[in-house]
Amino acid sequence: MIIGVTGSQGKLGRATVARLRADGHDVIGFDLAGPVGTGFTRVDLTDYGQTLDALLSVTARHDGLDALVHLAAIPVNGIVPDAETFRNNVMVSFDVLFAAYRAGIGTIVTASSITAMGFPFDDAPPALPVDETYTSANNTYGLGKVAEEAIAAQLVRWGDGVSITALRFTNVVAEDEYDTFDRAAEADYRRDLLGSWVDARDGAAAIALALATARPGFEVYNVAAPDSGCSATSRELAARWFPGTPVADDLGEFESLMSTRKIRELGFVAEHDWRTAG
Repeated sequence: MIIGVTGSQGKLGRATVARLRADGHDVIGFDLAGPVGTGFTRVDLTDYGQTLDALLSVTARHDGLDALVHLAAIPVNGIVPDAETFRNNVMVSFDVLFAAYRAGIGTIVTASSITAMGFPFDDAPPALPVDETYTSANNTYGLGKVAEEAIAAQLVRWGDGVSITALRFTNVVAEDEYDTFDRAAEADYRRDLLGSWVDARDGAAAIALALATARPGFEVYNVAAPDSGCSATSRELAARWFPGTPVADDLGEFESLMSTRKIRELGFVAEHDWRTAG
């Protein structure tokens, strides 16, 4: 397939481009800056005209895309003022998704976030592990992700056989960032993430899986390592962080409190674990 990847120069974007190319796909990266060459085109995704033109075709790059991975965004609150975080991310996602619809791209995977499901969890979630049925936004980044999921869920109905998969990523950890787990025994380490994390390479594998198994309609999956990034057991974390919150009877010893059961049923297998790294 010929696959476009927005945000191709970000942490997850770079891993995704590498994974898809290793799988034998032709990949075109779209971002504000990147390496000059046949696999990349500089695009300002806040400009709908540029976005539509880039997805339709680019001379010496592609004559049409079979699928699209949308990862481009201001990645966290605080980089720009809050209202600009929301405005930029929602408008960029609309530009990309609507342009993909106009360009006839029928398979789309888009990055959502744990911020659409309660982050930073100052209020306890209704149950643990937290699955895809729970939606709650507590900052402008998360509010944007909720809005983007809603846009995708409606746009997918506008074309016959269109598939849009939203992947709710937790904190993405690069292979050279494992020293952050030196803090894994601290009482509140990763509390705002429910103790969750995902290696960038496994995040890319989840994207590849979502593309390979795409079915018509809109679907949401959590993406995290199946085991937490904390030293304490998951029941200990649940009791410490969210006393009184119902916990699944079959919760695994170190199972992520951000549920990965749905995507694991799809076939997702994480290959990287901080406990055995190095």
